[in-house]
Amino acid sequence: MFQQRKMAVLGAALGLLALAGCDGGGGGSSASSGSGGVVATPAPTPTPAAFTEGDAARLAKQASFGPTPDLVARIKSLGATAWVDEQLAASTSTYADLAVEVRRDFCVSTDTVCNRAHNSRTPVAMRFYANAIAGSDQLRQRTAFALGQMVVASEAEVNSTAGIAAFNQILLANAFGNYRDILQQVTMSGYMGDYLDMADSNKSGPSENYARELLQLFSMGPDQLNMDGTLKRDGNGAAIPNYTTDDIKGVAKALTGWTYARVGGAAITDGNARDYSQPMIQVASRYDSTAKSFLGTSVAAGATQDASVAAVVDAAFNNASTAPFVAKHMIVHLVTANPSPAYVGRVAAVFADNGSGKRGDMKAVVRAILLDPEARSAPGATSGKLKEPVLLMTALARAIGFATDGYVFQTRDTSLGQPVFRSPSVFNFYPDDFPLPGSATLKSPASKLLNTSNVLRWHNFVYDWTISGDATRSEYALDSGLPMSSLTQPLWASWEAYGSDLDAMVSRIDLTLFAATLTQAQKDALKAAATPITNADANIQARKRAQMMLYVAATSPMFLVDR
Repeated sequence: MFQQRKMAVLGAALGLLALAGCDGGGGGSSASSGSGGVVATPAPTPTPAAFTEGDAARLAKQASFGPTPDLVARIKSLGATAWVDEQLAASTSTYADLAVEVRRDFCVSTDTVCNRAHNSRTPVAMRFYANAIAGSDQLRQRTAFALGQMVVASEAEVNSTAGIAAFNQILLANAFGNYRDILQQVTMSGYMGDYLDMADSNKSGPSENYARELLQLFSMGPDQLNMDGTLKRDGNGAAIPNYTTDDIKGVAKALTGWTYARVGGAAITDGNARDYSQPMIQVASRYDSTAKSFLGTSVAAGATQDASVAAVVDAAFNNASTAPFVAKHMIVHLVTANPSPAYVGRVAAVFADNGSGKRGDMKAVVRAILLDPEARSAPGATSGKLKEPVLLMTALARAIGFATDGYVFQTRDTSLGQPVFRSPSVFNFYPDDFPLPGSATLKSPASKLLNTSNVLRWHNFVYDWTISGDATRSEYALDSGLPMSSLTQPLWASWEAYGSDLDAMVSRIDLTLFAATLTQAQKDALKAAATPITNADANIQARKRAQMMLYVAATSPMFLVDR
């Protein structure tokens, strides 16, 4: 029986693999026109294409942490535009209550629970995953997640739960705000101040670290861009730098004279009282008050510290390359790794002017990204992007149905190569322009994480949470060492309710994992994997059959690539 079942699973998996290349293509067909002087019959008025469940599920893949039946139904009932607008008005998730700093000596070194609660990413990561699975403001969360992969600060260097929470609250709260506010608040963040050394930068030796990354990674990028995201080139065909070493030095001088706020108003000499959750405070004696110049901007001698910071933020925000730089990053993280220059150009134009003369309106930018014809029309051969581990986990869990405190996700994400809020460097887990292996032209950012070891880990993870994913699984249990833990439970009851109706199960898998793109042969392959599973208990049989089909489906290349 086991061998028979094993062969059925293998056959189903190979079926999905072999057929993966047959689903794509698409794109609309073009009508041919008459010629030779023949008067063509007027074409009938085209019937507007229906907005299908598959269309709704595809939008859910781009704008949420994974389609669920309820989410797809909501998008389908409202249509793309109304649902996006509904999401742009939603704001239910927060980290603000976790952004309460304690002294560095608050926990004794042997108190593991205390240190995890106050000096680690654990509580914030748990909140991230709990909200990703169940939160109603899915688009805000996805947008903040994408922003956090461009404007990076990491637990890898700064261990403060409150600091991580406060930093990511900036991104979450301003996800649909103005990009200048993001730059301003991130620049003044105590958590970022420690991560990239702006805190305690002194006029006697200004740190250039934050100055460089602000320009290179958080705003304009190293080279001048056209509005469509392509490189501007000089007469010799070379890229044109956006800034010089002198620009970085000028910015660094303008950002001197700041240090951490202190817990309880402690003296700034108290190293145990750094408050990473608050904006930095001034130390006038360390500020370089001489005249500065950078990026075509001049700051007069004697200008206040606030004025110097504002001049830096304005210069970065208003640079001509910032609009296409930010636009392309957001498209790459929400919709496709290979957007056309025209797509980037349309979104960058909205960043530059939202239609009301306002620059940096992220609500308008996100709306433009998701409602652009390139996002909403049938996917082409180069459309889409590889799922990164975080989205692999959340999409699978949301497709199954999970109730969770998020703890199990933040233990898994490390082994899968993408621990949230702990990027290995300011360059994130992967660059936006990481090449697709085997292609000389296409990009596939998340492929940087797709090495041999990680592929095995990803596969085993899916096995663990599907075939071995009963609610009794030990890793779902309550972590008694964490006061905020409330356990995780996969909700298999809705799958058990299908009874012997394999077609209904396959239909749900097709919709939530594949946006209704499976062929009949692929559906038949899934059913073939499940049919040999029998049990006298109807609920167990239904659950095990669903688990088998979910395992086959979620380890297929079609699920790993969102198109």
